[in-house]
Amino acid sequence: MAHMTSSRVRMSPDARREQLLELGVRLLGSRSLEDLSIEVLAEEAGISRGLLYHYFGGKQEFHVAVVRRAADDLFAVTAPDGVGTQLEQLAGSLERYVDYVAANYRGYVSLVRGAAGGSAELQEIYEQSRNALTDRLFDGAVAQEAAQLGLTDTPAVRLLVRGWAAFMEEVVVEWVRDDRGVSRDELLAHLAASLPGILAPLRP
Repeated sequence: MAHMTSSRVRMSPDARREQLLELGVRLLGSRSLEDLSIEVLAEEAGISRGLLYHYFGGKQEFHVAVVRRAADDLFAVTAPDGVGTQLEQLAGSLERYVDYVAANYRGYVSLVRGAAGGSAELQEIYEQSRNALTDRLFDGAVAQEAAQLGLTDTPAVRLLVRGWAAFMEEVVVEWVRDDRGVSRDELLAHLAASLPGILAPLRP
């Protein structure tokens, strides 16, 4: 892979750090978090390891910064695009979520496993990311349409939506690993239908 930039290019510290984070996120799409080292990033960026330590402090700090940026990117990628009804926009968000996991499988799995493995900082990022994604179902005009599916904002519904998000995550990760002949369209249809089914017992 070609180096991102030469160390001779003069950049401000903020611009350089931003560029390194973007490169880190791209590399995370094709390798696990454990394989994303300071040495790998320095080689790809064409700069010294010492400079990377200057920007990030160490490997753990670097990993946290890259994962936080990846979580922000996922939130931005899955944002409703303003086309169609609110529920149609949410369906589009689900499609983009599936495509994101497929395109960034190893890095996404690393985030999930890192959070489950006891890293407090990764756990916090993971929880914030999941909360941000599920909270969209209860915001503004989305909430008004979603109420037709039983998505009224109550503690019980919030709990089930969190469970559905965990279920969806596991299904999508497993599907990317081995689709078992299930097409993307079939997967999306099953995922979309599963949420109303989970909420059905709570409907009046």
